[in-house]
Amino acid sequence: MSASKKTVFVTLALTGALIGSVALAQNKGMGGGMGVEGRGAMLTEMFDAIDADSDGKVTLAELEAHRKAEFAAADTNGDGALSPEELSAHQMARIQARMAERTQAMIDNMDNDGNGSLSEDEMGQGPGERHFARLDTDNDGAISKAEAEEARQHRGKRGHGGGMGNN
Repeated sequence: MSASKKTVFVTLALTGALIGSVALAQNKGMGGGMGVEGRGAMLTEMFDAIDADSDGKVTLAELEAHRKAEFAAADTNGDGALSPEELSAHQMARIQARMAERTQAMIDNMDNDGNGSLSEDEMGQGPGERHFARLDTDNDGAISKAEAEEARQHRGKRGHGGGMGNN
């Protein structure tokens, strides 16, 4: 595989990971669409920010104050209501912060030469390359759209799809 094809493949893999992360982050954002488990995970993630007096406990008053502060931060025009644009901007800021943390963790884990960036060799193979032989079920050296769909459906049946349209 040529270097330009590898670059395109890595770019596509990273784009897919970013889209998946955005969808996951949006699912967690501002309480929408979450089950009890999602809210618990979010509370654990944000515990230190909510625990205003740092006593290791979150009170109802601290939760309410945090919610109000989040709302006020999102309400950039101060009219007491969140427009679609304000809500979107607030969620994107949270997603960007989470992505920055994940990006730094990825560099920390994969930057073998310590230069603060990832080379193509440090990135390694993408998931498509690692699983190519398994996905190419007819062993013709290519993955057809039908084989890709079959793999997607199989992944959903194993409980890895998780979201809408993955089953």
